[in-house]
Amino acid sequence: MNVIAPGSTKPDREAAVAALDTLRAWASKASQADMDALDPALARLLTKVDAYPEFNRIYPEDFAVGDNYKATLPDLQNGPSSLIRGAKQQIQHVGISNFRLPLRFHTRDDGDLTLETSVTGSVSLEADKKGINMSRIMRSFYKHGDQTFSFEVMEAALDDYKADLESLDARIQMRFSFPMKIESLRSGLSGYQYYDIVLELVEIAGLRKKIMHLDYVYSSTCPCSLELSEHARATRGQLATPHSQRSVARISVDVNYDAPCLWFEDLIEAARRAVPTETQVMVKREDEQAFAELNAANPIFVEDAARLFCEQLQADPRIGDFRVVASHQESLHSHDAISILTQGDTFAAQSIDPKLFTTLFHVG
Repeated sequence: MNVIAPGSTKPDREAAVAALDTLRAWASKASQADMDALDPALARLLTKVDAYPEFNRIYPEDFAVGDNYKATLPDLQNGPSSLIRGAKQQIQHVGISNFRLPLRFHTRDDGDLTLETSVTGSVSLEADKKGINMSRIMRSFYKHGDQTFSFEVMEAALDDYKADLESLDARIQMRFSFPMKIESLRSGLSGYQYYDIVLELVEIAGLRKKIMHLDYVYSSTCPCSLELSEHARATRGQLATPHSQRSVARISVDVNYDAPCLWFEDLIEAARRAVPTETQVMVKREDEQAFAELNAANPIFVEDAARLFCEQLQADPRIGDFRVVASHQESLHSHDAISILTQGDTFAAQSIDPKLFTTLFHVG
């Protein structure tokens, strides 16, 4: 072996090659501890740099995936707990949001409607599990996609993906716009009103809840403004108009398990009985006048709205716990008037989503 003593002449290429061969020979018999202790500059010399391989750049359309090949595919999301990043902590909900597919729903008058539906599905994830196979949630829905959907079908889908993912708790939300033909107030015309509805099935600690959410859009005339306008007319002969505005109530109800079916139309009609000033679809002059009269007959503050909805929900034995979130998007003020009323433990919360009320704007 050539050894270059300190202070001697600069080694030539032949000496450098010989030294590298010696280093590689040593490395072939060295322990892992010796290799780990090696100077990084020397370690880089031991890394053999091959020419970059030439990969096939043509998509193999005829490639068939067999069981043996699938068994070799990496699956990091379902890997061991050693792959977990961050705290080894249970996650209450993990899954997918807003995957869409057309689903068929039954209506109260025995008709079926196929509606574009946005699905959110999630499960709990135990502290020692890396992740879940999220595509299984979608596959569970497509498995039931040719059925007419109801809470019972949702339960079957939830059972499937809960079993596939070996999870304890699970949740399904299905969001869609439900069309319902509404007659005008006086002209005899009719048109479709669309209602944003969400069906939610939740299982926590073995207990399941069936929840229905409805956004009901109405007009609210301020009682104070109405009285002030009438005062101006009566005392000074001054024409004045009260302020009214488009308003939204998000009504959420826990549907009792043993009760008869609570139809979408039932919840919509309960909201309309509580606050009859629903925004209109088809309007002629006689309808516009009728709507002005209807508003004058039903002036409401946002507190009134919450309590009127509450009264109707309390009267329905099919409904257990509920929540009413109302927003009157004022034409007088540059801010909105809001109220939240809950009954029961299902919707009770000390904190609310900071952007909750920004989701109540319905722009038509």
